[in-house]
Amino acid sequence: MDRYICSNEAIWRIFSFPIHERDPAAIHLAVHLENGRRVYFTEQTALQQALKAPKTTLAKFFNLCNRQDAVGQFAKTLMYTDVLNFFTWNKQSKNWEPRKRGLPVPGFTGIFMANTLGRVYTIHPKQRECFFLHLLLVNISGADIFPIFAKSQWNFIRYFLRCVCRELHLLEDENH
Repeated sequence: MDRYICSNEAIWRIFSFPIHERDPAAIHLAVHLENGRRVYFTEQTALQQALKAPKTTLAKFFNLCNRQDAVGQFAKTLMYTDVLNFFTWNKQSKNWEPRKRGLPVPGFTGIFMANTLGRVYTIHPKQRECFFLHLLLVNISGADIFPIFAKSQWNFIRYFLRCVCRELHLLEDENH
């Protein structure tokens, strides 16, 4: 069976250039509230899955920022969507690991930069608390806000997220 190949594709194939390439890679990042993670289960595994919380990119990002070493200090300077430029998500251990290749980051030994995009799923504004959290994650750096989640009442968190977004001028008006 014959097929037509245009001159551009022919040259690319002659020189063995990659025909299909994804650069930069785009990785999806989870956004959820505390205890709002997705859990997949069957009838047989319902109890087991309910008892162990799944490890998500967001929860582990906060753990990464809470580290007391140089890696943790560096992670606090990053926005959630930028973490993929400097760390890789290990699917087996469900953990962020510093990149081993790329451009060295000045002032931080052992941390390298690559070209990867972090994509956060769109959150509808009617999911108010999650929407406000999404606004904070994509607009401010660091994870200093997370310890408040662990120590506060849920009603305070709901009010707090909206107030922080308002103070940072991330909301269009008072009704947003």
